[in-house]
Amino acid sequence: MERGQSSPRLPKSRSSKIDDEEDLRVPLIQDKKTGSRAPAVVLGFECLESTAFNGIATNLVLYLHSVLHGSSLASASNVTTWIGTSYLTPVLGAVLADTFWGNYNTILVSLLVYLLGMMLVTFSAFLPTTALDCVAGPSSCHHPVLGSHTVAFAGLYLVAFGSGGVRAALLPFGAEQFDDGNAVDRERKMSFFSWFYVCVDFGMIVSGLFLVWVQQNVSWGLGFGIATACIALAFAGFVLATPMYTRRVPTGTPLKSLCQVVVAACRKAALRVPADAAVLYEVNDKVDQPKIAHTHEFTFLDKAAMVLGSDLEEVVTNVDAAGAAGSWRLCTVTQVEELKILMRLLPIWATSIVLSAAYAQLNTTFVQQGSAMDMRVMSFTIPAASMVSFEVVCVLAWVLVYGSVIVPALRSFSPASGEPSQLRRMGAGRLLMACAMAVAALVEMRRLDAAGSGESISIAWQMPQYFVLAGAEVFCYIAQLEFFYSEAPESMKSMCTSFALLTVALGSYTSSLIYAVVNALTATGGRPGWISDDLDQGHLDYFFWTMAALCALNFVVYSAFARNYQVKTVVS
Repeated sequence: MERGQSSPRLPKSRSSKIDDEEDLRVPLIQDKKTGSRAPAVVLGFECLESTAFNGIATNLVLYLHSVLHGSSLASASNVTTWIGTSYLTPVLGAVLADTFWGNYNTILVSLLVYLLGMMLVTFSAFLPTTALDCVAGPSSCHHPVLGSHTVAFAGLYLVAFGSGGVRAALLPFGAEQFDDGNAVDRERKMSFFSWFYVCVDFGMIVSGLFLVWVQQNVSWGLGFGIATACIALAFAGFVLATPMYTRRVPTGTPLKSLCQVVVAACRKAALRVPADAAVLYEVNDKVDQPKIAHTHEFTFLDKAAMVLGSDLEEVVTNVDAAGAAGSWRLCTVTQVEELKILMRLLPIWATSIVLSAAYAQLNTTFVQQGSAMDMRVMSFTIPAASMVSFEVVCVLAWVLVYGSVIVPALRSFSPASGEPSQLRRMGAGRLLMACAMAVAALVEMRRLDAAGSGESISIAWQMPQYFVLAGAEVFCYIAQLEFFYSEAPESMKSMCTSFALLTVALGSYTSSLIYAVVNALTATGGRPGWISDDLDQGHLDYFFWTMAALCALNFVVYSAFARNYQVKTVVS
């Protein structure tokens, strides 16, 4: 066939001949009407799961140090490694959900692993503990095979894998409960992502204010036991609510489809892409399967959908095959567009890593800054770490203000535009993050001035930076979850959601790298460096200004990609 020539007529489908119209449906186990209570069940489940996870994570470093007799450095290292693992395992959970088990089964199996891990952590708190025998040096330290240390770490990593499966599948599973063909459900689905994030923060508040107190003032075993009971209750509620769920079965590994596009395009590298996209190959008989409109980016990949005579012969020869015939030589426009979507998402995703690196200051340099201030506010003494709870309260306030004040105001000002798009909200969040770092720098300059004259400023000065940071979190992370879910190919909903969460782990690692670079460049020649053990001798303000500049640059880069981003268009 000559270049640019119209393609020969192909069979309507590359799969086996279908006699019954019902066989064309998207595979569903159950269809539920609009107004289902399933999303509320998912939100309640997330409140319990977040309470349980944070009930372990919030005070873990103290448990490892004071109860299991680990050193300060080893305890801190073990906690960061465990948290990093907890945010990496959702990728594995997403593969299982999208490819093999589906979201419902992934959550169910993950909950069993989760519950077993929580029980072991709780059990470790009741085992007798003794200081390690390290007579011959650190290398000679040993733990009993069934001692509290071994049981605790076995439980912790079971929790890491169990929570990873839940994180990967729960949000997409909750979004599946809405009918996109119903206007009311579409509106409810938009608010679902915000309330899901509120539920995550709810668990942080409960664990930070209640479970931590129980662990330190009553019993570690009781505190962990309450967290375990939350997971047990979540598991029971999730199973009992099964009849009301809408469940989709997985359609196979999406990786194969993506590889097919690359291989097919490379095989036709010498061909010229036709100007008329209508001649590219698409399956038209599976009316219930969404098809994605063609875009004019990454046109090299369009060659995978160009039809040659040999493609036609192979399709006709293998039309009764179970899978798509000739798929390593010929792909549909939808397959090609799915790969293009992932390529467009990649730079947006990369800018989220820098954002998360700045957000990581919430639990590190912000706390260090607060610890060098006067912690008395009126008649109360507020520990620096407790300001994180104030940030969570600010997140809840931002969510309520956004939904009840900001969006209605924008709609009254410009009824046609309505709520800002996800890309605009993520951009606003990135700008707010730069502002939060700048506010922190100004506060640190004020603190250093006061310290120079022998005075100490109140920790209340930190409230503005926590408030602005909370706004950045609401605009960025909620919109990011919603954006990655809506843009993801149908077969990769859980995978793309897990990649959105992965930025938190990568941001933490990036933050550690930034600390190392800053220390290497500033702590030289006997100087204490910007981040000194004695903050009065350092220049934490310079570090915050650097982070503000990095966030501002990140916003510029993001804006360049977001301005040219083509949102996915489903044509059927």
